[in-house]
This record gives sequence, structure tokens and C-alpha cells, in this order.
Amino acid sequence: MRKITVYLAALFGAIIFLSSCEKEYESIEQLDSRNIEAYKKANPNLSFSDDPSGYSYAITNAGSGATLLNSDSVYYSYSFKSTTGTVYNQTSDLMIPGTLLGYTDRFAIGSSSYVLKPVREVLARLKRGGKAVLLLPSRMAFGKNGLTNFGIGSNETIVVELGIYNQAKRHEVDAYEIPQFISRNNLTFDTDANGIRYKVSSVGTGTDAIGEFSSLVLNYTGRYLDGTVFDEGTGVTFRLDQLIQGWQLILPNRVKAGGKIRIIIPSHLAYGSRPLDFDIEITSVTNN
Repeated sequence: MRKITVYLAALFGAIIFLSSCEKEYESIEQLDSRNIEAYKKANPNLSFSDDPSGYSYAITNAGSGATLLNSDSVYYSYSFKSTTGTVYNQTSDLMIPGTLLGYTDRFAIGSSSYVLKPVREVLARLKRGGKAVLLLPSRMAFGKNGLTNFGIGSNETIVVELGIYNQAKRHEVDAYEIPQFISRNNLTFDTDANGIRYKVSSVGTGTDAIGEFSSLVLNYTGRYLDGTVFDEGTGVTFRLDQLIQGWQLILPNRVKAGGKIRIIIPSHLAYGSRPLDFDIEITSVTNN
């Protein structure tokens, strides 16, 4: 009888211990919910709605115009932050991303690709000019592993600030980005009839005029508007008609051999995807 009593006591103790452990254990859903609720409490100025899948969002500006479809082209912004405000990754208004609304949930971060469905779903609730804040639970973001290269910790809730620009076409975005770039850098340019911005620092002293089939020896650097160098060369030779349209339109009649010029080319006169900023030095001109 004593053995049975001891056994039952031990069994009862084990049950109490296991029950205690279960109560102390917090699931990832509970952790995410606790973190999201803490952020809401700390930001009472934002009016959040809860999506059934587990994320929360606050629309701070609904935007205007027609409801956007997944097949509509949008130019948008995002800023991935910690709940304390540390910025992990964000877009630049000099390099505005654009795609179809249905593809706005796809991100290349470091060497990995991510599909963050809530981003697309929240953007789809906006119209052009709209803005929103998304609280992305860790299980829908970067999970228990986080992203150490970006400082994102384990099971971290991510705050994503989202926006859709009013501009719907690439040339409209160019007309926004290029003046922003010029103003921000205190630059002065002339503008030709095609919308190319140019600044001649030296006309050059060569005697051969640059024509469509001229061979040019060049030193050049090509940058995106955020300053990223995408191409450069020293002492390279090109025939003018082999170069992008922006170069063909601006170089003749403005510089000669020995000349130096800086040009900002709208996307439709470059490679089509975004404006480009070039420094060009022409070291020689040959006309056959």
C-alpha cells in the first residue's frame, strides 16, 4: 500500500510539474501577439486593424483615385524597422522601386529571396498617394533565425512603413527623382529639348566635330542617382551610334576632343529602367 501511495504522489507531482511547464511555455503566436500589442500600446496615435492571419496594419493615408488591381503598375516605398525604430532596410526616393501591385510582396535581401504576403495585401488596401504601417509578426517575417547581417534578431516583430507614390508611369517618376537629385546635391544643369540635363565643364579643343558615326575614345563613370556606380571605363573606344540614345543626342555640338561633360539621362533615353548620371571625358574623336 505504501508503494502505491508513493507512486501516486510521484505521479501527481509529475503532472503538476508538466502543467507548470506548459503554462510557462509561450508559443510563437503568443510571443508575436504580445510584441504587436506592446507596439500598439506604445503608439496610441495609430489606429490598427487586425488581419485574421495574424498581422496588424494602420492606414494613415488612404490615398485617392481608383482602387488598384494586382495587374496595375505601382511605384512604392518601404522601410523595415524594429519596434524601437532601428531601420533595417528601406527604399530611396532617388531609386523608387516599381512593379505590378501583385509582385510587391517579393524582396531580395542579401543573397536570399523572401515573399512577404502581408506587404502586398496592405498595399492593395491603398490608393495612389496612400500610406500605411504594417506590424509583421516574426513567423511571417524572418522567424527564429532572424537576419543577423541586418541586425534582425530571433522572433522579432518588424514594423514596415509602406507607401504608394502618386506617379503611375516611369516618365512621371523620372520627373520626380531627377529634380530631387539636383536639389539635394545643390547642382546646376542646363536642359536640352529632350529633357537631358547637362553641364559642360570643358568644351575641348579638338577640330573634328562629333557625328553619328564618330569613333570616340572615352573616360567615363556611370552612376544611379543614389551614387551607386554601375559602369566605368578608361580609354575605351565606342562609335557614337552604338551608345545609348541620351549620349547620341547630347554629345554632338556640345563637346569636342578634350571636352568634359556631366549628363543626367531620363530612363527612356537610357536603358529604360531609371535615370542615369554620367561623367564623360572625350580624349579623342575620329571620323572615317
